[in-house]
Amino acid sequence: MKTTPFTEKHIALGAKMHEFAGYNMPIEYSGIIDEHLTVCNAAGVFDVSHMGEFLVKGPHALSFLQKVTSNNVASLTPGKIQYTCFPNEEGGIVDDLLVYHFEPEKYLLVVNAANIEKDWNWCVSHNTEGVELENSSDCMAQLAIQGPKAILALQKLTDIDLSAIPYYTFTVGKFAGEENVIISNTGYTGAGGFELYFYPEAADKIWKAVFEAGEEYGIKPVGLGARDTLRLEMGFCLYGNDLDDTTSPIEAGLGWITKFVDGKDFINRPMLEKQKAEGVTRKLVGFEMIDRGIPRHGYELVNAEGEKIGVVTSGTMSPTRKIGIGMGYVKLEYSKVGTEIYINMRGRKLKTEVVKPPFRK
Repeated sequence: MKTTPFTEKHIALGAKMHEFAGYNMPIEYSGIIDEHLTVCNAAGVFDVSHMGEFLVKGPHALSFLQKVTSNNVASLTPGKIQYTCFPNEEGGIVDDLLVYHFEPEKYLLVVNAANIEKDWNWCVSHNTEGVELENSSDCMAQLAIQGPKAILALQKLTDIDLSAIPYYTFTVGKFAGEENVIISNTGYTGAGGFELYFYPEAADKIWKAVFEAGEEYGIKPVGLGARDTLRLEMGFCLYGNDLDDTTSPIEAGLGWITKFVDGKDFINRPMLEKQKAEGVTRKLVGFEMIDRGIPRHGYELVNAEGEKIGVVTSGTMSPTRKIGIGMGYVKLEYSKVGTEIYINMRGRKLKTEVVKPPFRK
């Protein structure tokens, strides 16, 4: 298994470790519920160094990105970030990702850890514009410090005014004595906070500085288990669960990152444009359990008569609501908010209701 610059620290702290996307990653330390609530109420530190980073440079960088991504990269100004996806030729999604705009001919793509090789091959095979592509995944470490008190802890470590970095923007500067640290505000928890990208050589120094600065605010390390429950409470999609090569962005409710603007001839635009105009036969919805039970990935969704109408893609017991919540694809006629549907949970038909995320109140 691959390691991150923090793997030994996770083991030393007694984290429950498990393989994820080929990496030896921490799943939990003090427990998923405790870590989840720490992020909601204070601050938690996630090691997300396993994520992939590709640099896209050159005079045709924008043209290339307008072709391979669904969102309108031309609307990005330097210092801004965009959520988008790589559409494939069959109407599905190769991956969802973030695009960071550094300067007119320089962008950074942040992709999912499990898809680094797949995404890299996709970009290389579609690079007919001759842009300079650089896979920097092994040259970058990343920590996400999330929670309402993250800004108080991190502000001690930089002269950059963190309150001047709005959602989906970033800056590059000095942090904890290290130069050229990318400080961004995207978040995957719905609790506020920042991401730090830096060279692996600075990992020890930055880890120590962050935990010392956050000690008075109750900062804790957080594993991938709580990262999943936090993103699910917000209704954020996870690739491999709610998105994959067979799910279209229109079906997934990601029409807002699929821009049919003039001059943007992105991969599979005609099919997605047709879906947007004519509608789809299934839709990704959120739901809350009415009966007691915890929905899990792969469970069947059924109607009152017990006929299959869809499938659960993500599910958990909400740590803040103490009820079962989830997302899944259902036939269009069952997708309206307020519709009662059922989950086939090991032969038991349990009632649930379609709701609009986020689930966290």
